[in-house]
Amino acid sequence: MTIRVMIADDQAMVREAFSVLLNVQPDIEVITTAVDGLEAVAKAQEFQPDVIVMDIRMPGLNGIDATRRITWQTDLTSKILVLTTFNLDEYVYEALRAGASGFLLKDASGVQLAEAVRTVAAGDALLSPEITKRLITEFSRLSSSAKPPVRERVEGLTHRETEVLTLVAQGLSNAEIAAELVVAEQTVKTHMGSILHKLQLRDRTQAAVFAYETGLVAPGRTNL
Repeated sequence: MTIRVMIADDQAMVREAFSVLLNVQPDIEVITTAVDGLEAVAKAQEFQPDVIVMDIRMPGLNGIDATRRITWQTDLTSKILVLTTFNLDEYVYEALRAGASGFLLKDASGVQLAEAVRTVAAGDALLSPEITKRLITEFSRLSSSAKPPVRERVEGLTHRETEVLTLVAQGLSNAEIAAELVVAEQTVKTHMGSILHKLQLRDRTQAAVFAYETGLVAPGRTNL
């Protein structure tokens, strides 16, 4: 299936360049663009893209707030790939908390951009090792004021699902989780789908954020 993409960026050259880079891919089509966050929210509802490539710094409504409106205030299932030139901790953390599925710097190559779109479209997490390290550091900093586990939601998981969620939060892929738990990769995928359904989460990235924010997993601790 073709992955339908919207690009939201206030710079015309960026919108055009990304459109060209993605449209040459046989499985990706840029169906619309937006010049700011407000237009991104409106066009997301109109076109319902599979993936939204969202710049963080835009006039009016910024990319983080636009992401929050799309993921929290609509029933859209669009995955959001946040794109920025600023590799700053607060942007990483706030974008993921707002509902973004991935985070990519603007100096990424066309190949990296296309692969990022495919990754988030498939529901997988897109966090580079550097960004993962920054994210865990942020969770560590906030751990003293972390909320207690949301028991009524977490207790709905089976023991195996809890194991899978814990490993997802540590950044492991399905294949790595399968090897760790000595099960088939398809079994991990089945558990992951059940976790997302039970916890009403959008994707693996949000599952990882949930695991840390609720205290199910603490930085530096496996909880298995």
